[in-house]
Amino acid sequence: MQSIGIKGMGYYVPENAFTNFDFEKIIDTSDEWIRTRTGIIERRFASKDQATSDLATEASLKAIKNAKISKEDVDMIILATTTADYIAQGAACIVQNKLGLKKIPCFDLNAACTGFIYGLEVAYSLVKSGLYKNILVIGAETLSRIIDMQNRNTCVLFGDGAAAAIVGEVEKGYGFLGFSIGAEGEDNMILKVPAGGSKKPNNEETIKNRENFVIMKGQDVFKFAVSTLPKVTSDALEKAKLKVNDLSMVFPHQANLRIIESAAKRMKFPLEKFYMNLSRYGNTSSASVGIALGEAIEKGLVKKGDNIALTGFGGGLTYGSTIIKWAY
Repeated sequence: MQSIGIKGMGYYVPENAFTNFDFEKIIDTSDEWIRTRTGIIERRFASKDQATSDLATEASLKAIKNAKISKEDVDMIILATTTADYIAQGAACIVQNKLGLKKIPCFDLNAACTGFIYGLEVAYSLVKSGLYKNILVIGAETLSRIIDMQNRNTCVLFGDGAAAAIVGEVEKGYGFLGFSIGAEGEDNMILKVPAGGSKKPNNEETIKNRENFVIMKGQDVFKFAVSTLPKVTSDALEKAKLKVNDLSMVFPHQANLRIIESAAKRMKFPLEKFYMNLSRYGNTSSASVGIALGEAIEKGLVKKGDNIALTGFGGGLTYGSTIIKWAY
């Protein structure tokens, strides 16, 4: 049976760093307040002329290079995002255009912060079917476009960035060992942008009420995350026929330091084995797990044969985890 995994990773973050001290100048908050409650020190914001597809393209070029394939070998693009360039056109198609690729299928996937893991499972299934050989999976966001700079509870949390992976056949015995993805659908305004969709199109009133920006019930998200993160990782481990102590590292969604600390305790797994970079990038939603993995590979922290877990949770509410025996 063929083994399917990640053949190459790439990530990109915009140059513009926005620190907690920058926020102190525009809203009633402090570096200490943000740091102690979230673990975030700074985040990156895209420049005015950068859209989600631009960030996605940068990450994709790196992933293609690291996979040692040519652009033309890519036979499908899946882009996980909540902040596509346009409401009525998939940003994946714009990435295809920017990469200079023709004819291949391209589509967006919206599972919020779990989007990259959802995308990996979709890609895995399609490669396994024999229909595709090298699928480009991207998680990319420009959340700076949808955060309310007057809402101190949410605006300090999010950042922009992109991560990309080439999913295809890898050396036998390596690659994806198990997946677990799911959702608990809700419509209680736990985490969403209330206006701008078909339910509540934007108009003068929604703009005035600032309903075109993200809102979040922090406590509800926290409760969901601390219970879901350990459980979904455990489910994926079971499918991979592994125990938590078989893992060399966990790459959790980079939402909040307290969530990750709580999950580590519940999983009885050392906190130092949870890779974290949220202090530098904040919560980049669908890009966060991939950026963390891409950065760790660059630092030489992930080696061939390592068992690692990618685990996410997000708006929807969605959740997911995959266990990978690293292939390169």
